[in-house]
Amino acid sequence: MLEVSNSDAISTATNLQWHAKDLLDTDTLTPEEIELVLTTAEAMHEVRSRPVGKVATLRGATVVTLFYEQSTRTRASFEVAAKALGADVVNLTASGSSVEKGESLIDTIRTLEAIGADVVVMRHGKSGAPYLAARHTSASVINGGDGTHAHPTQALLDLFTMRRHVGSLEGKKVVIVGDVLHSRVARSNLWTLMAAGASVTLCGPATLLPHTLAGQGEHGRCDVTTNFDKALEGADIVMALRIQKERQNSGLIPSLREYIRGYQLNARRLQIANPGALVMHPGPMNEGIEIAPDIAHGLGSVIEEQVTNGVAVRMALLYLITTARAR
Repeated sequence: MLEVSNSDAISTATNLQWHAKDLLDTDTLTPEEIELVLTTAEAMHEVRSRPVGKVATLRGATVVTLFYEQSTRTRASFEVAAKALGADVVNLTASGSSVEKGESLIDTIRTLEAIGADVVVMRHGKSGAPYLAARHTSASVINGGDGTHAHPTQALLDLFTMRRHVGSLEGKKVVIVGDVLHSRVARSNLWTLMAAGASVTLCGPATLLPHTLAGQGEHGRCDVTTNFDKALEGADIVMALRIQKERQNSGLIPSLREYIRGYQLNARRLQIANPGALVMHPGPMNEGIEIAPDIAHGLGSVIEEQVTNGVAVRMALLYLITTARAR
């Protein structure tokens, strides 16, 4: 029996309510819904700062993490978030489950519903898989990353981290550099950043850039360039993306040495950005390739803070979605 108990710090965070059954991407979120998530995450951040750092808000709820791909940050973050809210957590991987015996995604998701799952956090190698799952279950589905399509919770925690350091993103310049073409993180970040009024520049080798994303949105805009030094001019935030080494084997980049020379975020390049520019990375990092070690761990880096903030943001989402189910 699902029981939702509100703590004062959480229940007074906002007067708005969440209505969506699932969270599959950020492109369907309104600025008001994004603000609701961030405001609730602030309350969760306060909860996490307490000596105990836990509440019984979601006592009786069952959260299942269903991961068809390996993950450390996202999976552990959701598990910690769910337990911090008092929910029961079940962890499943494709390896060692009935998936190896040929069970379909639809059969798996229906089985999880039958055993009482309220929320399923799902990562899948195929783009669109969480959408299919959401259509075949009354449980709420949170996309923990699907193929090269979307990673909404990463984008929301990135925005939360940015806001805590620079305040409003209106008019701020954010540079995202690396393998943008295959990055689910970059796509989801683009929608949230533009909704927040930021100017986003996507940068990387021409073979790793989706030029169709350039243009003006309702609140912000997106530019695409292959010139990293030029992109960094006036940047307030710089996010490096993991370069997937298999891209070299497929011929999309000539060599890692060439990539480092043209697109590594290092001390020289960071000086081109605005003073005090934030350095971010969704992880996992290839230190020495897309980002120099001294920059990854330097004064401007908030990379470890991104991981910490991920728990608060995922607590907020679990709380909002589960509370909506109980109404």
